[in-house]
Amino acid sequence: MKSIEWLGNVLRILDQTKLPRETAYRDAVSYEEVAEAIETMEVRGAPAIGAAAAYGYVLGALEYKGDREGLKDFMEVVQTRLAQTRPTAVNLFWALRRMEDRLRESREIEDLDDVRKALIEEADNIAEDDRRMNRLIGELGNEIVPEKSNILTHCNAGALATVEYGTALSVIRIAHSSGKAIRVYADETRPLLQGARLTALELMNDKIPVTLIADNMAGFLMQQGKVDLVIVGADRIAANGDTANKIGTYSLAVLAQAHEVPFYVAAPTSTIDLKVATGQEIPIEERAAKEMRECFGVPMAPDEVSVYNPAFDVTPAKYITGIITEKGIVTAPYSVNLLKLMVRS
Repeated sequence: MKSIEWLGNVLRILDQTKLPRETAYRDAVSYEEVAEAIETMEVRGAPAIGAAAAYGYVLGALEYKGDREGLKDFMEVVQTRLAQTRPTAVNLFWALRRMEDRLRESREIEDLDDVRKALIEEADNIAEDDRRMNRLIGELGNEIVPEKSNILTHCNAGALATVEYGTALSVIRIAHSSGKAIRVYADETRPLLQGARLTALELMNDKIPVTLIADNMAGFLMQQGKVDLVIVGADRIAANGDTANKIGTYSLAVLAQAHEVPFYVAAPTSTIDLKVATGQEIPIEERAAKEMRECFGVPMAPDEVSVYNPAFDVTPAKYITGIITEKGIVTAPYSVNLLKLMVRS
């Protein structure tokens, strides 16, 4: 299953809100449709959001009907709309900046069709970069996986969250394909159950042993000695190593440290935001109360109960054993080593 696929002038999006019961697609033909798909989490996961937004930018250029002179102003509207969709995932802004830069580099091109071709090429490059980075994350991350191990993961950091392979699940996939005896514990990940619906599905499809657990069982498993390491993804990593990821990640990190279980973050360098000094500066998206009061249309709480529904939390760097990127595994001191990593050729 591919989270997104560019079909020439249409972005095919796998509607992840319907998985695992139904495999349905949205063929987006406008940038507004892509924005809606990101907002409703039909497409989700920081790397996939970035690539989808890049193709949404392309669709905006394809929609434009004016002359060459007015394209820049129109694309600013497109970029602003796409940037508003998910504030925490920095890959979104990374991809849109790349598209904006490519448009600026094309300012001497008069023919609009040639400009559009250049933008499609850049979006394709973003998607290909994601595939490459994720594959390398898996290969490098395999180094920290014991020959026999139980791995706990949270939310979905697999192929469905990226263009291909995944981040945390790329490490797991390559460890499994290399012959290591691994078992995965997948947190269900309330309130939208990405671990139960998506991670469990991906691992079962790959015939990787997986056991689904409720979010509040992780500490008990660690206490029993059933978890050898934790690997999660990330939506934004601050310059000091503080990491924003799906809500519930911070709790896992604290539990892992209490039980002396290694805790790793797997993410491409596009997720590292050196402009943000610490996790306190990362904007945390708060989603609709309905997601907590209901579970896929089934009422789960009183209609009028007050709800707090942050989509992400921030894990302080002191709880993170290492950050697995396509350029290598970074360890503390993160404020020094992340900067070194990002300037590495």
